[in-house]
Amino acid sequence: MEALENILTQISDLLWGYPLIILLFGTHVFLTFRLRIIQRFIGKAIKISLRRDKEGKGDISQFGALTTALAATIGTGNIVGVSTAVAAGGPGAVLWMWLTGVFGIATKYSEALLSVKYRVKMPDGTMAGGPMYVLERGLNMKWLAVLFAAFTSVTAFGIGNMVQANSISTLVQEAFQIPMWVTGLVLTVLTAVVIIGGIKSIANVCERLVPFMAITYVLGCLIILGMNISGIPDTIMLILNSAFSGHAVVGGFLGAGMKEAIRFGIARGLFSNESGLGSAPIVAAAAQTKNPVRQALVSSTGTFWDTVVVCAMTGLVIVNSGEWVKGLSGAALTKQAFSDFHIIGPIVLTLGLLTFVFSTILGWSYYGEKAAEYLFGNKVVKPYRYLWVMFVMIGSVMSLNVVWTFADITNALMAVPNLVSLILLSGIIVKETKKYLWDDKLDEEGE
Repeated sequence: MEALENILTQISDLLWGYPLIILLFGTHVFLTFRLRIIQRFIGKAIKISLRRDKEGKGDISQFGALTTALAATIGTGNIVGVSTAVAAGGPGAVLWMWLTGVFGIATKYSEALLSVKYRVKMPDGTMAGGPMYVLERGLNMKWLAVLFAAFTSVTAFGIGNMVQANSISTLVQEAFQIPMWVTGLVLTVLTAVVIIGGIKSIANVCERLVPFMAITYVLGCLIILGMNISGIPDTIMLILNSAFSGHAVVGGFLGAGMKEAIRFGIARGLFSNESGLGSAPIVAAAAQTKNPVRQALVSSTGTFWDTVVVCAMTGLVIVNSGEWVKGLSGAALTKQAFSDFHIIGPIVLTLGLLTFVFSTILGWSYYGEKAAEYLFGNKVVKPYRYLWVMFVMIGSVMSLNVVWTFADITNALMAVPNLVSLILLSGIIVKETKKYLWDDKLDEEGE
């Protein structure tokens, strides 16, 4: 197992070098300015996203598509992923995660726009879309579409399944001495009950679960920060200074330079909000919407809530606790940071992870399933769901390092084809945005 971890770490380090970081963050910045800072429309986007009425062709409401996407993105990346970034990259990684979210709003908007524009209607009447259809129909690059779908169907088992199951089983074992396999078994059964019903069943659960879990977690973090409010100014300054100079301290934490802060901040930012990954557009394509731009605006709010709000809360709590200097990482660091605030901290953390993990497993099951369906047709759907349920159990008892590193590798492989499509089709994105948003025709029906 140690040899496997070393090999995976070397591959991850190679993939997550400067080229991919520049490509990812560069795409965020490029699309931000190409779209005249689309982030300024976030208020309008939030207003549209809260509507549950049917607006056009599709399988689920815009709100259902958003909550399903949020279910997939708001997961352990927002809790354990943040602590992993801080442990490896220092407090400065929190700022780079946050900036990845701010600029990533433009990328999430662009992904969804293209996925709705190029979506197709399947023989059974359901909608199918995502970067694989964008690559095939928008760029005539079938081979790259196949690669993306292959990477997605595999990536789902890492980022959306095993990592999630592993994090909660580890935390429950450390907090309540419950064996990891017991947590895994309960999680497996609950997952099976929901995903058998497909996207409508998943969306129905997510519409109820996601608002509750996100609001409860953010309020809990605000209470925790309020209990040590005097330390917040120093915490913010530490994060800002470390982001550009690195930070070294005594103890188990060996110190991280600016390069590591940027690398782990952006990598974990992608893991958390998935902007540029190409996953969320898969469910955006199933939304009932009048035109591509309306759903694109709705989808862009997912990155705002996920990283700009939720990840920021977690980062402040962890850095403010001071526990990151003791050499802890992953779930152990998160647990210790929240445990410093007796009673409230552990409750917020446990409830947050339980709901975040379960919802993410549900959302990503749909992403992986649609990618597999693109490759092999409808006949693969049921076998894929059974395999998905099995891997929830497997992930619950695996090594954390192997799972996280595997997820980093597959994330990188999945992101590249999607980023290529966004850059090459940026002209189409601008054209559609001008037609519906800049010319104030958001209520018009699309073609």
